[in-house]
Formats: sequence, C-alpha cells, structure tokens
Amino acid sequence: MQQITNSILMIRPVNFRMNEQTAVNNYYQKVLDGLSPKNVNAKAQEEFDAYVVKLRAIGVNVIVIDDTKATDTPDSIFPNNWISFHENGNIGLYPMFAKNRRLERREDVLDKLEAAGFIINNVFDYTSAEKEGFFLEGTGSLLLDRANRKAYCALSPRADEDLFIEFCEDFEYSPILFTANQTVDEKRKAIYHTNVMMCLAETFAVICLDTIDDKKEKKAVTKSLRENGKEVITITEEQVNNFAGNMLQVKGSDDKLYLIMSQSAYDSLRPAQVKMIEKHCTILSSSLDTIETCGGGSARCMMAEVFLPKR
Repeated sequence: MQQITNSILMIRPVNFRMNEQTAVNNYYQKVLDGLSPKNVNAKAQEEFDAYVVKLRAIGVNVIVIDDTKATDTPDSIFPNNWISFHENGNIGLYPMFAKNRRLERREDVLDKLEAAGFIINNVFDYTSAEKEGFFLEGTGSLLLDRANRKAYCALSPRADEDLFIEFCEDFEYSPILFTANQTVDEKRKAIYHTNVMMCLAETFAVICLDTIDDKKEKKAVTKSLRENGKEVITITEEQVNNFAGNMLQVKGSDDKLYLIMSQSAYDSLRPAQVKMIEKHCTILSSSLDTIETCGGGSARCMMAEVFLPKR
C-alpha cells in the first residue's frame, strides 16, 4: 500500500467565507473585519489559484473542480472532510457536523474523476449517521497510515468513536484513539480535527504531543509511530495555531517527495524543525492567510488525496 500519492482533488471556492455553523467548535476561525463576503471569496480564490500553480509546478496531478453557486457551501474548499479515496477503488462518504457542509457532497465529483480515468469500485456511505447526530469528517478526523494499516483519530464532536471503529473494520485499519485538546478561554477543549495537530508522512510524523493531555494516550501514540520507523517531529500548541500540524506529503515529478504547508505554518517552524523535515523531503509553502483565518483550515484540508486505481 502506498502512503503518498501524486493525484490530488481540490475544489475551487465560489462562496467562501467564515462558516458560522462550523465556528461553534472550530476555534481557529475568525471574521476578517472590513472585508465584504465578495472580497473574502476573491482573496480565497487568489490564494487557491496560486497554490494550485505551485503544486502543478512540482509535478503534482491536481484535479480542480469548481464549486457550484447552486448551494451555500462556504467550506467547499476543504473536500477531504466529506470523501476519501483508496487504492482498491473504494471510497468513503462521511457524515458532516455542519448542515451546510453536507451540501458539499456531489455525485458529479465522482463522475469527473471517473471521466479522468480513475476507477471507483465500492462506496462506503456513512452519511446516514447525521440523522442520529454522529459525525466522522473524513481525513480531517482520520489520519491514515496506509502502509501500516493504522488509523489515528482524535475524538471530538466531529469524530465519533463508534463510527471510527466501523470505518476501521470496513477498510481494515487498526484503530488508534486519543483525545487532543487546545486551550480556549483558559479551558481545555477538543481540537475539532486530528489533522490540525498531526501530519503522517512516509518516514516521519509531525505532531503536537502537548495537545494529548492523557499521559497513557500520549505514550501509546508515540510508541505506535516509532514502531513503524517514523521519526517523531514535535511541534508546540502555538505552532498548531499557525497550522503547522496541517501539512501533507505528496509526490511530485519523478516520485520526488514534498511536504506541503502554508506560509504561516512554515514561518512558525524553528530552524531545527525545518532541518529535521528536510532530511526526509523538500518543503513547499504557499500563502493561505485568508483561507486559514476565515476557514480555520489550511494546506492539508484543501487536498483530498486520490489513491484510486486508473484504467
């Protein structure tokens, strides 16, 4: 099983803004004062387009699909939350916490991938859990060590334990469960997505162990990463606030490996951390300030990895 892919699905926004429905438990979101929704979307589009240009320049196969104006989907720029793609041709469709995010799931996205030559065999659809109020937001909630068949998940209002176990049974992963917290108004509250505090690459992991308050859980996560030969590169909670956990390793031309992150994430890293990452792969950063501020997500959230087989 491959851990890294060269193909990425990205959705270009048309109605991007701060989503009031997700802000209730995504504490990274903020309103940009003095900017109209139209201007916020225009800035997000600029950042999106520049990011796609950078990815394509290193040889990443970026499949860009435009969002539709027919629905109010301010977070459509983060497709990895509603869908995941797997090497055996299976896909997962996931239950979303915010009602307006459920509108992001589009049949035509699958049609376009099939038209591009990708094979879809089976669909595992977990979306009916929304009716019961249970959620599992794709590879935002699930960090998949595809090569070692392990799935890491920080439980939160958007990551239900039973659904996570069901996913692991369906897709044949060993579950590694823990809770990751951040300090909000001097209280410890669950971080909404695992991929904000942790990034899994082929030979290393970037993780904020300080967010895992339970010592046994912290030890178990560290042990699990190390037993698969991954170098553990730790980051601080302050760096998590700058999206230094929200990174993704991708393949460029000639199978060269890159770690993709935002400019704010890169700027928050210490020279020693940069050096540790660069032992494994090249860093590519892009400015995503508007998207991060209003959306509360960053570089990794914008990329849905496509592992599907091709015709």
